[in-house]
Amino acid sequence: MASKSSLREFQRSVAERLRDPSKLRAFASKLGFQVGEENWFVSLADVAEVVPVPALATVPQTKQWFQGIANVRGKLYALVDFSAFQGGVPTPQGAERRVVLINERLLEASGIIVNRMLGLRNPDSFERLDVKDAGRPWLKAQYRDPNGAHWFELDVGVLAKSAAFLEVATAQTTLGAAQF
Repeated sequence: MASKSSLREFQRSVAERLRDPSKLRAFASKLGFQVGEENWFVSLADVAEVVPVPALATVPQTKQWFQGIANVRGKLYALVDFSAFQGGVPTPQGAERRVVLINERLLEASGIIVNRMLGLRNPDSFERLDVKDAGRPWLKAQYRDPNGAHWFELDVGVLAKSAAFLEVATAQTTLGAAQF
């Protein structure tokens, strides 16, 4: 009984914060996750959902960071290993591995695979640093938290428009119809 009561109280608290604009500012956190050895966060508005990594169907002649297609509740999603995409080591298998599904207003039926979730973060309490990585235009900002850890903010809109992210096919010679 106590857990049902606690859940109802939590739900009421969240509903009240959403109704009161003065309390919404404190609730405006970002979703944190780990990619390789890096800490990242993204605006909650850019995320549709976070799910465990489902079974994947591989797609031939795609780049090694394109993990394949997955069925998430009856809808097919293209999934990218975000670490490998950025030139890092592939995300290892494991129970903590997750898929961050991108909000469909930015890119339909896509998601990134990350090492693990790090929960909600409020960058207002972080020190903003200069971005020193021109090779990753989707890196919106860089921060240092009060414990000295570095954080990167993902600009999903820029990532979703990036030719490097959208072009998953490997450079292969295409066969003409006459060759079949």
